Amino acid sequence: MATTITSKGQVTLPKKVRDAAGIKPGDKVEVRSTASGGIYIGKSGSEADYLKKLQAIAKRYPIHGGTDEIMHELRGDVADDYER
Repeated sequence: MATTITSKGQVTLPKKVRDAAGIKPGDKVEVRSTASGGIYIGKSGSEADYLKKLQAIAKRYPIHGGTDEIMHELRGDVADDYER
């Protein structure tokens, strides 16, 4: 979805984008460049809320063991793959 930058450097966010992000008139938004050369525009505070949700999930479901144990849990016994 393309939009045009005005001579003042302003951009109008299309309604579909505003609705999807939950951005309403008067809301603050975060704007920053990404490592890949793109631009991130998001509702202010949404990133902090997302991080809090991830931290809450991590507390409920802690990861136990090292990499080998996790890989075994995800993939099963590698030796079983060679017995076929």
